[in-house]
Amino acid sequence: MDFKQIQELVKMINKSNISELSIEQDKFKITIKQKDNEVQQVITVPATMAPVQAVAAVAPAAAPATAATAAAPAASKADNLVTIKSPMIGTFYRSAGPDKAAFVNVGDEVTSGKVVCIIEAMKLFNEIESEVSGKIVKVLVDDASPVEYDQPLFLVEP
Repeated sequence: MDFKQIQELVKMINKSNISELSIEQDKFKITIKQKDNEVQQVITVPATMAPVQAVAAVAPAAAPATAATAAAPAASKADNLVTIKSPMIGTFYRSAGPDKAAFVNVGDEVTSGKVVCIIEAMKLFNEIESEVSGKIVKVLVDDASPVEYDQPLFLVEP
C-alpha cells in the first residue's frame, strides 16, 4: 500500500461514521482511528422529599429517656430535608478533576441550577444541577463511586 492510498483511506474515514479501520496485507498492517469528540451533557435533577427514617436506632441504648427526647427534634429536622437523586447510572464525582475543588461541600449554599456533581456514564461527563435552593446538609456518596438510577446523592435543607 502506497502513501497515496493511505491518504485516500484517511479522507474516506473522516467523511464517514467509522471510528476505526484496520487493514493487514502480507507484512503490512495499518490502523486508522478517528478522534472521539466528547460531548458534555447537562442534566437537571428533580427535587424530591427525603424519606424519613427512624432516628431513634442511632441513639445509644444506655440512655433510653434521652434517646426519645433527642429523636423528636432530629425527626422533625429530617422532615424538611430534600434529596438530590442520581438521574442515571454511572460514576459519581464531586469535582471536575482530581486536582480541582469539590462543586459543593457540607454547609455550602446551593441555588437552583447550580452544578453539584458530575456523573460519568459511557465516557460522557454529565453535570448534575440542583433544582432546589438551600444548604447542603450531607453528601451521601463517596467520590468516584458507582451510583444507580434514583440513588440519593445529597441532602439539602431548603
